[in-house]
Amino acid sequence: MSDDFTYRGKTVEELKEMNLESFADLLNSDGRRKIRRGLTDGEKKILNDLEEKDTVKTHERDMIVVPQMIEKTVRVYNGQRFIDVEIEPEMLGHHLGEFAKTRKEVSHSAPGLGATRSSQHVPLK
Repeated sequence: MSDDFTYRGKTVEELKEMNLESFADLLNSDGRRKIRRGLTDGEKKILNDLEEKDTVKTHERDMIVVPQMIEKTVRVYNGQRFIDVEIEPEMLGHHLGEFAKTRKEVSHSAPGLGATRSSQHVPLK
């Protein structure tokens, strides 16, 4: 863990000692609203499970990363499989889904035969 990291002027140790409502005051408006409206049962379960063990599997992609999750591993579902996400202090305030991409990267190759009028003149070999 980096000792010189601060989030909105607070060190990691100060953030871990905060309760959830006071941490919400440091977040942007989206995060403040989400926490003030209350965590869902699934999000509460994740936080409780992370107190007991270091790795948790979840489908809760819209959960905000809070200080209690730092240095833990959360396995986030991306629609096909669970992606291991090790929570670092720089991730505070972001959603878990941002770290488990749901789409593959597109890599284009040569055009297929008949794809366009000009590809009729592309040799097969």
